[in-house]
Amino acid sequence: MATQATTAIGVQEVHRPARSLWSDAWYTFTRDRLAMTGLFVLAFLVLAVLFGPYIWGGSGTEIDFTQSLDGPTFDHPMGTDDEGRDLLARVLNGGRISIAVGITAVILAITLGMTIGSIAGYFGRLDNPLMRVTDLFLSLPVLPLLLVLVYLFRETLKSIFGPELGIFLMIVFVIAILNWMPVARLVRAQFLSLKQKEFVEAARCVGDKDGRIIFKHIIPNVLSPVLVAATIGVGGAIITESTLSFLGLGFPSDVPTWGRILFDGANFLDIAPHWVLFPGFCIFIIVLSINFIGDGLRDALDPRRRI
Repeated sequence: MATQATTAIGVQEVHRPARSLWSDAWYTFTRDRLAMTGLFVLAFLVLAVLFGPYIWGGSGTEIDFTQSLDGPTFDHPMGTDDEGRDLLARVLNGGRISIAVGITAVILAITLGMTIGSIAGYFGRLDNPLMRVTDLFLSLPVLPLLLVLVYLFRETLKSIFGPELGIFLMIVFVIAILNWMPVARLVRAQFLSLKQKEFVEAARCVGDKDGRIIFKHIIPNVLSPVLVAATIGVGGAIITESTLSFLGLGFPSDVPTWGRILFDGANFLDIAPHWVLFPGFCIFIIVLSINFIGDGLRDALDPRRRI
């Protein structure tokens, strides 16, 4: 009897929670200190630009020439500009636009790149023409084309949608149209590999249509590298918007994006370095944190990793 009881206890099943790709990836991601630091910093900056203007209580438009070009003080932690406007309020309000431009442009670029890459990778007869179009866009000089597009469409979009929304749409479109090509090539390569796998052949055997195979079976397996590309692309899009605004081709002067604040403060760098130091530091920190997150996602979603 004792032997039977011991045997019964010894063969008891140990119930473990089911494992999945995303749970394993999150476990690995949380063990990466740099990635988690980047995630917390990014979350803090996003919350700061969303709710900071309401907490700080300033819009950054109040002019006070008696406090022109003041350095950081208790009343103005980031100092003031040449018109006495509070730079902390302008940085918080400008961060909304800069981050919104980065996220929206990357979503559009990822959507366009995934669409073209999946069609080219799955349908062989469309592969060559779509990839030649992709190569054509890759061969274009980015900065000259960027300046030409802004010069041609800026005033037209401003007259149709207004000065703020028109410039926002223009910058988002220009950044997206110049950044979808690497995603398309990445997705195409993944499709060419995955469409030969056994689970895709099994789906065809049971009668699944091409659309169901693409969206249900292949795209979920392509999302991992695309997510990594998206995180890194957000940082690049923020830098591109800041570059356009710094060159005076972005938002108007009354719309305080981080790049526009840098452009306005460039002429006062010798007497008011705080004017460019704080928005430049914000751009540096958010791009660095996004790159840390991208590196963490790349390692967490690597199928060859060990947990």
